[in-house]
Amino acid sequence: MRSLLFVALLFCANVFAQAPQPGLLTLAPELEARIKKLETELRCLVCQNQTLADSPAGLAGDLRRELRSLMASGKTDDDIKGFLQARYGDFVLYNPPIKTSNFLLWFGPFMLLGLGAIGVALMIRKRARQIGSTAVSKPSAAENDAAKLLMDDK
Repeated sequence: MRSLLFVALLFCANVFAQAPQPGLLTLAPELEARIKKLETELRCLVCQNQTLADSPAGLAGDLRRELRSLMASGKTDDDIKGFLQARYGDFVLYNPPIKTSNFLLWFGPFMLLGLGAIGVALMIRKRARQIGSTAVSKPSAAENDAAKLLMDDK
């Protein structure tokens, strides 16, 4: 029984093994501040609603190492953003630029909201015309007398 347990533990030991991750380059404090700012402006490609700074994904760690190496080589923030944008597309930027290719993505919801408001206004105007066109006639004297008799019976 003990030997079976020992063999099972041997086969399960590799579950806890992990590949070593290369360490991050240590840079000057002003470069560290620039990197932190850049990491908040870039989106993790795996965790789509997280910044690069907040993401625990392995690819985010690779991108952070890439940022540090680019920063250490003397690239500016715009150069680094341009490099990543050319490599991964506009999606990598948390605040992508407005272009003709994504115009509907930026302004489509507002256009739909405006069309909906125009539609509601037209429906209200049409309904008001219908109500206004149906003239309510005054009751005749006989109808008034009949109504008074009904109310007096109660």
